[in-house]
Order: sequence, then C-alpha cells, then structure tokens
Amino acid sequence: MTVRVLFFSVLKDLTGTGEVPVECPAGSTMAALLDQLFHRWPQLRDWDRSLLLALDQTYVKRDAALHDGAEVALMPPVQGG
Repeated sequence: MTVRVLFFSVLKDLTGTGEVPVECPAGSTMAALLDQLFHRWPQLRDWDRSLLLALDQTYVKRDAALHDGAEVALMPPVQGG
C-alpha cells in the first residue's frame, strides 16, 4: 500500500521535501512507517520523542493502523509566540 507522508516546519528542512509517497506492507502501523522514515532520513530520529503524528488529519499514536492512500503528517512540537 502507498501512504502520503507530509513533513512540516524543521522536518521539511531535514528531509528536503514537504511530501513523499511511501510504500508500506499491508497492516503497517504508524510505528512501522516511522522506522522506515528514520532509516531513510536518520536525522529525523533526533525528533522521535517529540513528534506529533496525524493520520488523515487526526492526531494518532504510534499503534494507529495505516491504510492505502492514507495521509500521514509529521510535525515538530507546536510552539507559541
């Protein structure tokens, strides 16, 4: 299955892209997807503990199941000003 991964703020700078399609095995979770992304962009692992994760515009935890065509968003912590 293919999911669409969106990167925001500093994560976009780290990966050099705002969006990328990622192939995942059927039954994958957000945690499995993160492992793939950390392998592809090791510097993302530095943000692992503070990442905000969304699946189809809803915040989720790492055990959330992915589906074909899902939109996954990775965001750094929200900062106020």
